[in-house]
Amino acid sequence: MADRIFEEPRLADVYDFFDSEERPDLDPYIAMTDEFGAKSVIDIGCGTGILACRLAALSKEVIGIDPADASLKVATRKAYADRVKWIHGTAAMLAGLQADLVTMTGNVAQVFVTDEEWMSTLRVCRDVIRPGGRLVFEVRDPSKEAWKDWNRGQSYQVIEAPEIGKVEKWVDLLDVQLPLVTFRQTFVFQRDGVVISSDSTLRFRSQSEIIDSLCVTNLPVEDIRNAPDRPGLEFVFIARCPG
Repeated sequence: MADRIFEEPRLADVYDFFDSEERPDLDPYIAMTDEFGAKSVIDIGCGTGILACRLAALSKEVIGIDPADASLKVATRKAYADRVKWIHGTAAMLAGLQADLVTMTGNVAQVFVTDEEWMSTLRVCRDVIRPGGRLVFEVRDPSKEAWKDWNRGQSYQVIEAPEIGKVEKWVDLLDVQLPLVTFRQTFVFQRDGVVISSDSTLRFRSQSEIIDSLCVTNLPVEDIRNAPDRPGLEFVFIARCPG
């Protein structure tokens, strides 16, 4: 089941407003489609569909899959959404499909908190990637302890959303029992005073753990790059399917 921040319609409707419009974190993924000559892309955990629609605008064949129906409804309202195949569900529903590139952006790769969930997802990726194709995803470097900044003082934001009004948001750290970190995001809709919170848990895997899991699923690591939007804080893994 998706976290409330993605599944609650009111939260899904304002999700994009709390990110930079330029979304520099997505630029490397778009550049890699050209670097690797990928004509077809599957975006796992596509959320509100920004990456999927940007790729569709470049005439890529795109599949966006996500377990949160509310987020997908936001995605389908975007420009070029009609060129994307949207799937409501988990990676297990990708059986039988194929693509040159599979992506997991943002925190997607860290929402698989059990080894079983993670390995199952990697096996699905291995099956859908064409020979010579790639899996690309990012994870936070656990040694940087990003969760230490997850508090109201350092995370508070307020935005003005069209037809919705001002919305406040902040993050509170709830629990750290590595490799799991749990936090709460709180939203206040000033127009009617409604307060909605969403709890999430992420798993922080080490670089060596991820490399080992990719090798076990026959997705050897081709490269590990820096994330330009969080330099020195994240790893961008590129694994290549043999062929």
